[in-house]
Amino acid sequence: MSNNSNDKNSTSKAPPSGGGGGVVDWHLLKRIMHYVVPYKKTFVIAGFLTVFLAFIAVAQPVLMQKTLDNYILQSNYNGLVMMVGLLIAQLLIQTVAQYYQTYSTNALGQSVIRDLRIDIFNHITSLRLRYFDQTPIGMLITRTVSDLETIADIFSEGLISIIGDLLLVIVIIGIMLAQDWKLALITLIPIPFVLLATYVFKEAIKSSFQEVRTQVAQLNTFLQEHITGVSIIQYFAREDQEMRKFVAVNKKYRDANIRSNWYYSIFFPVVEIFAAISTSLLVWYGAKRILGDQDLVFNSDGRHGVTPGTVLAFIAFLNLLFRPIRQLADKFNTLQMGMVGADRIFKVLDTNEVAVNTGQLKPIHIKGQIEFSNVWFAYSEENWVLKNISFQIKPGETLALVGATGAGKSSTINILNRFYEIGKGNVMVDGIDIREYDVNFLRMQIATVIQDVFLFSDTIANNISLNNPEISRERIIAAAKDVGAHDFIERLPGGYDYNVMERGATLSAGQAQLISFIRALVYDPKILVLDEATSSVDTETEELIQKAIYKLMEGRTAIVIAHRLSTIQNADKIIVLDHGEIMETGTHQELLKIQHGYYRKLYDLQFNSAGLKVG
Repeated sequence: MSNNSNDKNSTSKAPPSGGGGGVVDWHLLKRIMHYVVPYKKTFVIAGFLTVFLAFIAVAQPVLMQKTLDNYILQSNYNGLVMMVGLLIAQLLIQTVAQYYQTYSTNALGQSVIRDLRIDIFNHITSLRLRYFDQTPIGMLITRTVSDLETIADIFSEGLISIIGDLLLVIVIIGIMLAQDWKLALITLIPIPFVLLATYVFKEAIKSSFQEVRTQVAQLNTFLQEHITGVSIIQYFAREDQEMRKFVAVNKKYRDANIRSNWYYSIFFPVVEIFAAISTSLLVWYGAKRILGDQDLVFNSDGRHGVTPGTVLAFIAFLNLLFRPIRQLADKFNTLQMGMVGADRIFKVLDTNEVAVNTGQLKPIHIKGQIEFSNVWFAYSEENWVLKNISFQIKPGETLALVGATGAGKSSTINILNRFYEIGKGNVMVDGIDIREYDVNFLRMQIATVIQDVFLFSDTIANNISLNNPEISRERIIAAAKDVGAHDFIERLPGGYDYNVMERGATLSAGQAQLISFIRALVYDPKILVLDEATSSVDTETEELIQKAIYKLMEGRTAIVIAHRLSTIQNADKIIVLDHGEIMETGTHQELLKIQHGYYRKLYDLQFNSAGLKVG
């Protein structure tokens, strides 16, 4: 169960799963069983106990028959005591075996989904951003949580349990036929009808359960989006409207569950009716045989004919027989829902939207030279976002990218980090194509500070270091002092151990931005990317960041994306982008000299004739 990229690539080449229309998709089952291999001892124990339980369960009716025929009817008190002791011992052994069988199957299922959850989490975190642009987060949560639980049910309530139930049914019918085939055939007349009802129920409940899983995913997606965006809902007083939408989504989920419960409410009474008919046929024919046919009346040794003990044993056999038959349809659907869940999970694991990490280069040092050569890039098909982009940044230089929203500025840094793959051209660092570098190594050389800061529900120190044990507390504090954030952090309850809560809810926008800047600083990058890093902070905080930026940029290559032109006037080179194309290149002063140029227009929009910022 390797999690490396090569394994993922090979997984993505596997045949599509979930295509079978039968009860069990054997290709899917084989993939699931791959995760059982490390726990084969537990699997063998569970299988052995399942077989053992099928045989020991039928011992009880046989002992009851012997007790009645050979000891109660023969008034053998000593023998009766012995048989009662055997019945108690059988019950105790069965109880202990049932306990270990249940425990082992559940432990096996939980171990499998633990490994699967690790694999799917590792895979999801390695996917390109393109995948998340197209996939609702709520759906991925459903895959990682509830769909995985259905796979655990394959072992605890599905596959092994079904094998045990089928084996029990076969053993019971075999013993009944061996004891008295005529009585057995009469008694089992309703069984074909029960099997037909079970099949109809299985098909109906399968469709119902699939609808339930679909509605669960939609409900999770709706909740995730609306809880995340609750501030927008409240800002625009949309509570009532969104509540009506939620009521509709919730109603679909409720209706899907009601339909599945309706099938159960029909199926179980039907099975009970057939069980009652089977018992009635047994009592009628058994009594008829005992009382009416002299040639078939049991002998004193109980070896031939129908005896009261035989009827009692057959009643017990019927109870044992109909119990698994009642559950088989449900267990088959548990198995199928596990297969549906596995199909969905493996489709995520088979997603090939992974940055192909075929690069091997991990040099000790990089200089930080960046070159884009005739780069074309599109998020979908050939709707080019970047068109024939070429530029070069020497080590230690600062490049500023400016332009209107949608000009392609953020796309430039996304492909530098290999979050997306380019369509044409080359992107090189130190003269080497970035695809030649190990992806993780490349990204470790590039520290990015973005406008939309994301902080985890954790301490400030952990949000800065991202739980990297190589980053010491002293290093964190030193970086915070360089940024000018040390004082405000120390004033918080707990200082660097202060929990910022989800998305940094307990910090101001400026404080959160400072934390993200310290995060970039402690990793000591060779390349620094600032994507609107000061656009959401106040003037005082921006001044703190600007001071830290100038210090951080010393000896480092930097790419700065900014709407505030005042923050990039000292850049070594400024590139003006418009609709994915480079319109102008030069320094701040050079670009201002271009009459009616793009940069001059942007500058005039932000500054009046006196040089003061407008607004």
